[in-house]
Amino acid sequence: MQLKHLVLGAFAAFALAQEAQDLNATLSSNNATQGLLTLLGAYPDLVETLGTAQNITILAPSTEAVNAILESDMAAALQADPGLVRAILTYHVLNGTYPASAIMNMSTFVPTLLTNETYTNVTGGQVVNAVALNGSVQFFSGLQANVTVVQPVSLMIGNSAIRLTQAQDLNFTGGVIHVIDSLLTLPQNVTATAIAANLTSLAGALTEADLLQAVNDLSDVTIFAPNNAAFQSIGSALPNLTAEDISNILTYHVVNGTVGYSSTLMDNMTLPTLNGGNVTINIQNGSVFVNGAQVVVPDVLVANGVIHVIDK
Repeated sequence: MQLKHLVLGAFAAFALAQEAQDLNATLSSNNATQGLLTLLGAYPDLVETLGTAQNITILAPSTEAVNAILESDMAAALQADPGLVRAILTYHVLNGTYPASAIMNMSTFVPTLLTNETYTNVTGGQVVNAVALNGSVQFFSGLQANVTVVQPVSLMIGNSAIRLTQAQDLNFTGGVIHVIDSLLTLPQNVTATAIAANLTSLAGALTEADLLQAVNDLSDVTIFAPNNAAFQSIGSALPNLTAEDISNILTYHVVNGTVGYSSTLMDNMTLPTLNGGNVTINIQNGSVFVNGAQVVVPDVLVANGVIHVIDK
């Protein structure tokens, strides 16, 4: 009976805390968010900004996730670059309040507070892809890395921690917090992303046409990136193409000024490309086609927009 009262009291205290606590109190009262509190401690101005903000969602890497990063090879890079740490932290803050129940099984691309042009060139802030998959809430970030919202929440009562397994949302006065099992990955530039995604033929073609830096410097782009097999299928023609020919072909695969995430691409939509032409989008049985080429890997987030990998 005593245990029952203790647990019921913990739930009652948890509910009351969720109604009344500010950001700092909410983070400090939960074991799972102590790691984020430690990271934020070096940025009092950011703590103040977030503490007074309204209608935000914070993706809080669990204490275990933060400790794992601090013990990894990445720790030295983070210590040497405070700007990178700040960029990572602001990338974990979403514009808008998104309780777990509001995240559906279709991708939603949510803007974050990351607007620093050193790390992103997307109007309105770099995004994360929020989606409910296999009974869990997941967020996809750069290089298609994904994190999962951790179900259990530990509430500190005195010197004891009581584990609450029914809640995903930590509510605070400015919005909601989700505890996630790893850090989000900042979207990289087009070059780094193409190499990481094994789009080596595309990276080579961009180099041959002297387009790497130009593509990286564009803002708000949608790139329909042919995979290696697509380049191999026209391998016999490539030696006969000049750098200008290659440039014209590649810029036909780039839409500048519009970030077309999969959720915004519509059947029979026409998009203007960087070389002055147009491509047409078709949706067939849930699959997306661009001038007949099928999107085989959608929504690879990059620093200045999005890449959709196509098969032709």
